[in-house]
Amino acid sequence: MDKLSHRERIQTIMAGHRPDRFAASAWRHFFHMESSAEGTAEAMLAFQKRFDWDFMKINPRADYHVEDWGLKQRYSRKEFEKHVKLAFPVSRPEDWSKIKPLPPTSPALAEHLKAVSIIRKKSDPELPLLMTVFTPLAVAGRMVDNQKMLIDQLRTAPDTITSALEAIAVTFEKFVEELRNAGADGLFFATTQWASSDQITWPEYEKFGVPYDLRVIKATGEDAFNLLHVCASNSFVEQLSRLDYNARLVNWDSSDPTNPPLDKAYERLPGKVLVGGVDHNGWLLKSRPNEIANAIADLKRRHDPARVIIGPGCAVLPETPMDNLRAMRESL
Repeated sequence: MDKLSHRERIQTIMAGHRPDRFAASAWRHFFHMESSAEGTAEAMLAFQKRFDWDFMKINPRADYHVEDWGLKQRYSRKEFEKHVKLAFPVSRPEDWSKIKPLPPTSPALAEHLKAVSIIRKKSDPELPLLMTVFTPLAVAGRMVDNQKMLIDQLRTAPDTITSALEAIAVTFEKFVEELRNAGADGLFFATTQWASSDQITWPEYEKFGVPYDLRVIKATGEDAFNLLHVCASNSFVEQLSRLDYNARLVNWDSSDPTNPPLDKAYERLPGKVLVGGVDHNGWLLKSRPNEIANAIADLKRRHDPARVIIGPGCAVLPETPMDNLRAMRESL
């Protein structure tokens, strides 16, 4: 029997102490249920009931961030198929000037506040809830069909982009305040592919990413339980971890050979709780349940439960066998 509640376990780890057992979480999309607040809430609650993770990463449809600025998509009705994007808010450089601040009452934002509220009311109060919010530059990156256009604008006409980033930051500063009111304990704050040298340089992210990121995550409040998620290969996870992102927890793909491996991150990400260790595109997806149990046992042998929360490096693929997730959870 667990001695601590989920919240107590996470708080113990964040305080730098050894918990009663390793904490863990995993998250994924349920594309066929993401088109409404009720569907999103139902999917998240059922997933949590099945696996009893130590925190819930609420996994909404990714483009909710930009729908109120004009992104159109056809929602998927199939569990393993993504939504189809039909139109983007920005198709020409001059369209960036149309991106203005939006209130949290905008339809897609309000829908996701409602989803958080439903989840909070129907979940264990001792379960920490993290709502997924993308960083402002990552939001801008979803406004265009061709991301090269955004990169070119950053380099050749930065004023047009900073105006849009300002509008996005203002919008999400207000939105994350309302997320806390709706019951979220904090953010799963995701850079998507933008905090990576595969996309832009670190000085560019320092200029067009960091200042806006800090504003949004600061708006969650000093008591927020935030997790910084740095996606992609060749990520800037080390650089970002040195900054005051109001996020004790850091998650990245530690299985990617271009990123810091988990066992090297104790020194390279000092003072952070490391969330990872699970190769979500490798052994979690492809192995048999008994092999998953062996892999988790190996993680537990090599790592400190006061520093590491076991989890994937990004959302697990929907096709990941449920038996493998069960083996991961039962191995704790």
